[in-house]
Amino acid sequence: MDQNFTKLAFTDSVKEVQQHYGTRDSYSKMETSGDRFTLTFNERSFIESRDSFYMGTVGENGWPYVQFRGGPKGFLKVVDNTTMAYVDFRGNGQYISTGNINENNKTSLFLMDYPSQRRLKIWVETSIIKADENEQLLKQLQVDDYKARVERIVTFKVRAYDWNCPQHITPRYTLDEIEKFKNDINNDTL
Repeated sequence: MDQNFTKLAFTDSVKEVQQHYGTRDSYSKMETSGDRFTLTFNERSFIESRDSFYMGTVGENGWPYVQFRGGPKGFLKVVDNTTMAYVDFRGNGQYISTGNINENNKTSLFLMDYPSQRRLKIWVETSIIKADENEQLLKQLQVDDYKARVERIVTFKVRAYDWNCPQHITPRYTLDEIEKFKNDINNDTL
């Protein structure tokens, strides 16, 4: 099942639209460019430097749902070259993503680096594990000094990924990034 993202994303209706707008030829070449499911150093370092990501799931009614997930930098961890995981902190108690995943484990992740205008799309199969079910993994994923209650472990089995075009990404900066930039200017380290 691990494959090039085009096998998941380029459905017949997508190919039809690509043909209509004249991009089908170039994207048909991409379909033969090899598999993209093993996370390399480039993906690993990008993933583990994020402080948030967006997760798309689908409910049994067929409606998609996008959830923001956030925490300290590095809370989403690469367990091995095809698996990622994080400890899921208690939120507002709606459990929409968790319920959707229990019904259909196919999930899409969208990771952004606004300052560098980069984004990574990842297709995964998701598993929910009770926090006390895998103590070794829980210890590996634990986020020290972060005041939030862990409710579960979420694992992602990577099936495909794609780095997306940086066009139209507006750079945005966190307060920490702005403070670091100010300090660098004041210390003349730029």
